[in-house]
Amino acid sequence: MENISLLLSDALAPYCVSLAPSDRHGRLRLTVSDQAGAAILHRDVAQSQLADKRALTDVVDGLHRDLMIAEGRLEPSMIAALRAACAGGQFAVEMH
Repeated sequence: MENISLLLSDALAPYCVSLAPSDRHGRLRLTVSDQAGAAILHRDVAQSQLADKRALTDVVDGLHRDLMIAEGRLEPSMIAALRAACAGGQFAVEMH
């Protein structure tokens, strides 16, 4: 698991990632901390998500999104708008 923690820390730099056992059905507690050691995000993830490349990519993408929200760089309403646009099958950008 240390290798996974290092990979996640590299992917989420400058944040640090730690993994610890969770009390939920063998899941792991993933914690993302800033450079001062303050916890920014906590997630419970299945070990299988960390073992599969595609699932691991989804975890990292989700963490990137959540960090952007925590930092104020992405508004939750923007995510909802993007999801609605994708669900409709149309996504258009109009430039003037």
